[in-house]
Amino acid sequence: MERLTVEGGLLKISDFLHDKAVCAELKAVDKVSAIKELVSLLVAAGSIRRDDQQTLVETLSSREELGSTGIGQGVGIPHGKSDSVKDLVAAFGRSVPGVDFDSLDGEPVHLFFLLVAPNASAGPHLKALARISRLLKDKYFREALKSARDDKDILRIIKEEDAKRQ
Repeated sequence: MERLTVEGGLLKISDFLHDKAVCAELKAVDKVSAIKELVSLLVAAGSIRRDDQQTLVETLSSREELGSTGIGQGVGIPHGKSDSVKDLVAAFGRSVPGVDFDSLDGEPVHLFFLLVAPNASAGPHLKALARISRLLKDKYFREALKSARDDKDILRIIKEEDAKRQ
């Protein structure tokens, strides 16, 4: 994965989403287990150390207490800042049955983008949130992700969407 640079260029999801941090079949049944499962994807991808896993789950759960990151239309973007990462990192997970995530519209979340930025990082973190939100407002993109066959198909869809919106 390339080092993230946003000066002068458009931020792409593929710049901070590791190929191994994607799961087409989350097993989570509630908010906390969804966050834990998404963080474990970051560990498996080598984006965070296993020793930092629990602290990061607590950081993200605390952020959720301030207000749900379930933004509606089946989308959740749990996010936070942590010294456990040096660069902006993300994980993507899909839950076919959906997870009760206290979404703004009361609907279950099927598509999750978990975003973690270094504590000292404001610009890239906000740009990444904006980019993800903008892409996920597109009904066809959401539907493509929901109907993807597997992890590789999800990555392909994300990369194609990134390329279309430069």
